[in-house]
Amino acid sequence: MRLTRRAILAAPLFSAAGRAQAMPGWPRHVEDALGRGVFLPAPPQRIVAIFASNVELLAALGMVPRIVGIEAYTRFPPEVVGKPLVGGRLGFSAEAIARLGADLVVMTPARQAAGTLLDPLGRAGIPVLVVEHRDVPQVFANIALLAEATGTEAEAAVLLEGLRARLAAVAARLAGRTRPRVYLEVSSTGRGVFGIPRPDSYTADAVRLAGGALAFPVLHGPAQVSGEAVLRAEPDVILLAGTAAQAEALTRRPGWEGLRAVREGRVHAVPRALLLIPGPRVVEGVEHLAPLLHRHAFA
Repeated sequence: MRLTRRAILAAPLFSAAGRAQAMPGWPRHVEDALGRGVFLPAPPQRIVAIFASNVELLAALGMVPRIVGIEAYTRFPPEVVGKPLVGGRLGFSAEAIARLGADLVVMTPARQAAGTLLDPLGRAGIPVLVVEHRDVPQVFANIALLAEATGTEAEAAVLLEGLRARLAAVAARLAGRTRPRVYLEVSSTGRGVFGIPRPDSYTADAVRLAGGALAFPVLHGPAQVSGEAVLRAEPDVILLAGTAAQAEALTRRPGWEGLRAVREGRVHAVPRALLLIPGPRVVEGVEHLAPLLHRHAFA
């Protein structure tokens, strides 16, 4: 994608005032998930955040007023809904980002965002910070990384201390308890094939932190299983990322009524946003899951 001269010139105009006066600790270089050194002359004031997870991370650091652009599938926090869009399912617009005068773009290398935006934004002189969220520790590391990039280290220290304390409180309640085997369904093809989290993902991490063990701890190939595989696995608890109605429909699948989890009423719907968006709310997801997996520990 080629940026127009007007769009290229727009980006620096908004942040020139911030660069004109030197600030302690600035400029600085920050290394992103791709190992790239990202140069930031001053604390970014006009941030475009691509993907809901990155918006939530920035919002938790108090950055909502600095966010000037998002992508179409961002729904949280409510304060960002209605901000200008720079793309969605069909792709992302480097020119739209430049027109917003962005002085930092935060993205994840998904849906070809990095592949389509890094080069044109680099030519426009707009810093891009790429983050990855493979597991919960990396989510926490990204909070620290974004804090370094935005000058919000103090806010990050408070946030991380609180998140870690909440996880420690859950762990203390679960000490010494046997881990139930958990089948967590995150999608369905409608053809008897069901999506599950990869064992090395942040979603699987949330299950483990909530005191569960994956019913499918090893996967070879896509993160999918058949209904027959679920029946053979005989999980202790079934979780469905979705609505209560969807979870109830799951119990009526042919043959599934014989599963122990179904017979014992251990099929639960869990909010998708708490488990499938790798941001600070993943800790809330752990707190939500733990009582479902260990009823007596939280009675």
